[in-house]
Amino acid sequence: MKQETLFVAFSTQKGGAGKTTFTVLAASYLHYLKGYNVGVVDCDYPQHSIDKMRKRDASQIDTDESYKQLAFAQFKRLGKKAFPIINSTPEKAIETAQDFLESDARKFDILFFDLPGTVNSQGVLGSLANMDYIFTPISADRLVLESSLAFALTVNELLVTNPQIRLKGLHLFWNKVDGREKTDLYEVYEKSINEFGLPLLKTFIPDTTRYKKELSTDGRAVFRSTLFPADRRMLKGSRLEELLIEIAHIIKL
Repeated sequence: MKQETLFVAFSTQKGGAGKTTFTVLAASYLHYLKGYNVGVVDCDYPQHSIDKMRKRDASQIDTDESYKQLAFAQFKRLGKKAFPIINSTPEKAIETAQDFLESDARKFDILFFDLPGTVNSQGVLGSLANMDYIFTPISADRLVLESSLAFALTVNELLVTNPQIRLKGLHLFWNKVDGREKTDLYEVYEKSINEFGLPLLKTFIPDTTRYKKELSTDGRAVFRSTLFPADRRMLKGSRLEELLIEIAHIIKL
């Protein structure tokens, strides 16, 4: 039986939590390194941050010979183009995705959706209801955590527990973890998360500047890009690969 395309979102209602960054990193890792066919539906209207990143990436390749050679070698090795980015709005996200899948001859394993941060935005809740899985980054900042948990509890109560809704689950994961923080702080927070009945991934992401590193004018190694996967030399210690392996297991990719 033909497997349907998975709909997945990194989503939270707290700005700056990393949902767009993880959307790009996950799409690039799975598409360029693991051989899956991936697409991104950029619904963060009107910013369309991922589409803007693609334009920056393409412009940098045009003006930098080392990146140009890297792109050529990647295309020759993979035999496929960069993952597509489809712009939409929150209320039309699912319709846009379905129209794209019907019109494109390729078989896509997964579509990632980049949605606005608040469930009160028009169309966001309906789009979240049509995801297969949601992954929510959280950090050990009280205000950020309270906002993230409020979002997760709302989605869990309204959507995950409803058998008529497509959404199979929402999973939290720690982001921007400072290695100097005491582990007992996380134990206290995790106890509360468990009491709420919210699943928490085992992998945590350290607080490191490499998650902000895009293509640059000096042609150095890149971590976050829509045209290249994270450089192997920068993956070590980032725990990105561990996170995506855990996610792939959950979504049965």
